Amino acid sequence: MAIEIDGKTIETDEEGYLVTLSDWDENIALELAKSENLEMDDARWEVVNFLREYYDEYQIAPAVRVLTKAIGKKLGKDKGNSKYLYELFPYGPGKQACKIAGLPKPTGCI
Repeated sequence: MAIEIDGKTIETDEEGYLVTLSDWDENIALELAKSENLEMDDARWEVVNFLREYYDEYQIAPAVRVLTKAIGKKLGKDKGNSKYLYELFPYGPGKQACKIAGLPKPTGCI
């Protein structure tokens, strides 16, 4: 599978995750978000950028429980909870946000 953006073909797996992480940029994130029926706003960008930083540091996409705890530590308790994250990413903050962030599907996600 693939997505077309700016005249380039970006390869994705059967679930829509980027095959090559280095292909990611903000335009691709916008396209991936659109495919998830999400409009990117400051709150969603904050989570996506957090995930990319987390991945750079640990080389793994965090499962939702780890993600919630890590966001709470860095961005505050009001953002580090499942309710807030599911409002932003209704199909699963780990799974959906990682896809938009250009990261692999988190381990433990179905």
